[in-house]
Amino acid sequence: MVNNSRTTGGSSPGAARPFLLPGLAAETGPATQTGPATQAGPATQTGPATQAGPATQAADLGRPERDSADGPEVSVVMPCLNEAESVGVCVRKALEGLAAAGVDGEVVVVDNGSTDGSATVATAAGARVVAEARRGYGNAYLAGFAAARGRFLVMGDADDTYDFADLGALLAPLRAGRADYVLGSRFAGEILPGAMPWLHRYVGNPVLTGILNRLFDVRSSDAHSGMRAFTKDAYRRMRLRCEGMELASELVIAAGRAELRMEEVPITYHPRVGASKLHSLRDGWRHLRFMLLLAPRHLFVLPGLVLLGLGTVGQLALLPGALDLGFHRLDLHFSVLFALFTILGWQLVLLGVFADVHNHAAGWHERRRWPLTSIHRHFTLERGLAAGGVLFAAGLAIDGVVLARWLANSMGPLNELRPALLAMSLMVLGAQTAFGSFFLRLVTAGPSGGHGRAGWASPTVAATSPPEPGELAVAAGPSSAGGPADTPRPGAAAVPDPPVRDEGLGGRGPDPGRDPAAAASPPGAHAGIPARQY
Repeated sequence: MVNNSRTTGGSSPGAARPFLLPGLAAETGPATQTGPATQAGPATQTGPATQAGPATQAADLGRPERDSADGPEVSVVMPCLNEAESVGVCVRKALEGLAAAGVDGEVVVVDNGSTDGSATVATAAGARVVAEARRGYGNAYLAGFAAARGRFLVMGDADDTYDFADLGALLAPLRAGRADYVLGSRFAGEILPGAMPWLHRYVGNPVLTGILNRLFDVRSSDAHSGMRAFTKDAYRRMRLRCEGMELASELVIAAGRAELRMEEVPITYHPRVGASKLHSLRDGWRHLRFMLLLAPRHLFVLPGLVLLGLGTVGQLALLPGALDLGFHRLDLHFSVLFALFTILGWQLVLLGVFADVHNHAAGWHERRRWPLTSIHRHFTLERGLAAGGVLFAAGLAIDGVVLARWLANSMGPLNELRPALLAMSLMVLGAQTAFGSFFLRLVTAGPSGGHGRAGWASPTVAATSPPEPGELAVAAGPSSAGGPADTPRPGAAAVPDPPVRDEGLGGRGPDPGRDPAAAASPPGAHAGIPARQY
């Protein structure tokens, strides 16, 4: 629910709204902040030219923040792709809004390959233009954030849908120190007639926002609003990397992961100028798949446990014979169906564990919850092999009983299909567990027991915080973007190698042969994972 106050969800308009649901903050680790090792030395000065080259796009956000005397307090960042009709209006409104708020600021327009003279219009209106050749909503914003010089960052589209003249309300919680991240909520404010299609207003945005809130335990009334503000430090802590429209979802997820203090302020949403570049079904699906792939517990593990439990109980209930429910008789065909549920359910659980390990290795450090916490804390290769061996042996024993009865019947007709199905299920589960344990050991600790040893993989790992108790710190190999793991992504902060513990999932202790000086030096950050790969 939302209200009409300037902030939503708090006890008073001036109260900071908690981003995580009650009771969940205690389960998460410390806030994901970049320590001193992430500071990349002196700041790289942006040249005077209005068109920033690759050096500007690759600015290291791990550098120390600029002092207010050296740069503007606020940077308003706008992506632009053929917005000549509206970008000049937006730039002038932003400059007026900054002046009305009494802050020293700049407007950074990121030209994402416009062919209609948008860059010239933006420059004439008073903006500093940054060129970003790589197409994509996320790419444009990441380039703009990297080039921004302000202590506070404001983002908004250049199509005149957001009222930049009212920047004071968006900046007030940041300047007062109440919040790290402020979301301009259209649904808590006003959506003017014709500004948002009916499908987006009553189906797309509410459904996607509800799914995001549920999967990642956050509270947001408008998770896909295009107008937000946050501190430069908050931006570093979020470690954004999406290159496409998924950046809107990633901002909310990453803010919750970093435990940022968040407030929402109502804003007015206006009809856009020019044709919309949003494709409802395609972009809606991209947001949904991005969220699901970052939530293996909900996508794989929980559905798998439901199927596994239903299949196991169903097979045991039908083992003595047919079960008459009064309105229907469950017989042999249901035994086959329950066997399928059992095998499929366990396969989904294993896929969820593998997906969770992959996400952490790739830099998506989401908070783990039951049962993933228990699995990662207690699993070792030997325990997995033991569990798989017990399951397989139990199934083999049941098959042995069936064989004995068949031999006792002089190898004649035999009605033992239900026990045979149960035996098959147990043997398949045992084999899956054993081989899955080998695979999990391989992707987490390597064949020799640790990624950090020569001849296996890079000893560095990009992470924002040390592993949770009982969890293995996983070193990332080549990034999903196709480049090496130590290739910096523009706007990504380099972070130190966290300690690796000899706990859970075959973790190892400190490597005696490892150079402490090398371990202390910050490696390069993960290359960005292109949104298109999701």
